[in-house]
Amino acid sequence: MAVDPVAFLPPVREIQAEARREIQAEPGAAGADFGPWLARSLGQVNQDLVRADQAVQGLAAGETENLHQVMIALEEARLSLQLAAQVRNRLLEAYQEVLRMQV
Repeated sequence: MAVDPVAFLPPVREIQAEARREIQAEPGAAGADFGPWLARSLGQVNQDLVRADQAVQGLAAGETENLHQVMIALEEARLSLQLAAQVRNRLLEAYQEVLRMQV
């Protein structure tokens, strides 16, 4: 019985639907919500990293017998951190491009 590891990750459609609901709640203030959205997203990344660290510590202490759940938690944390790094890189590129613009 093979288990699809992607099934444990939140589907992209759910994330997209949540983002659409947030934007449609206040269409005029979509840009004003970027700061709180970014803070929530970084908080989620931090929670994923903490959860993965706790899972590894539990495995090392012999409290966890399910290696699969530990590996899934580690992979979720790794993907979350990679996504956050890519978003940061894109933001920096956009900021640098704005600085290069001639007025």
